[in-house]
Amino acid sequence: MAEEILGGLEEKIGYIFKDKKLLRQAVTHSSYANEMKINKYDDYERLEFLGDAVLELVTSDFLFRKRRENSEGRLTKLRASIVCEPALAFCAREISLERYILLGKGEEATGGRDRDSIVSDVMESVIGAIYLDGGLEEASAFIHRFVLSDLEHKQLFYDAKTTLQEIIQQENNGALRYKLVKEEGPQHDKIFEVEAYVGEKLVGTGSGHSKKAAEQQAAYQALLARKRK
Repeated sequence: MAEEILGGLEEKIGYIFKDKKLLRQAVTHSSYANEMKINKYDDYERLEFLGDAVLELVTSDFLFRKRRENSEGRLTKLRASIVCEPALAFCAREISLERYILLGKGEEATGGRDRDSIVSDVMESVIGAIYLDGGLEEASAFIHRFVLSDLEHKQLFYDAKTTLQEIIQQENNGALRYKLVKEEGPQHDKIFEVEAYVGEKLVGTGSGHSKKAAEQQAAYQALLARKRK
């Protein structure tokens, strides 16, 4: 059954593994490995370590070539925003990667599938698995397709809170604040709804599995609204 599910993931990412065990390992959380009494080194953590390094290399190369006008400091900041946990989780959810993670019952019950830290780690472990299975060229193709594509749009989302804060400070039309307006769902799977205000004016709304994620979404919506004007 798991093999059929993972076959769906291969189709989604456009890469067929020669060694299917690598893909299975890439999506196996330690909680699942423990429950199934799998060797502790057969979860995704070691692949994540490798994938993180490959991601940083490919992203650095991309920015070095595409952003020739940027200083070393600016390139470092850009790379950090692209490979940070929320950004990778965002990219992972665009391919529904969270659906394919093998979790233990306890981790599943406490909302592990929706946790940015787990989803972003699996994104890196998949990169590591592709690198081992197909080499740097295939890993690079995956990163360019699912992490570095449509970067202007993603950058706006990644940096939404910081960008909005900088704009509001420059305009000096009032302080930016976020207001939690709703919190619902069980403890392990809560949804938070947040509104962003400049002074008393509502400028954006957002929701997410954490207050931070909801605030980021609200800031992003506020920026999109400004671009449409």
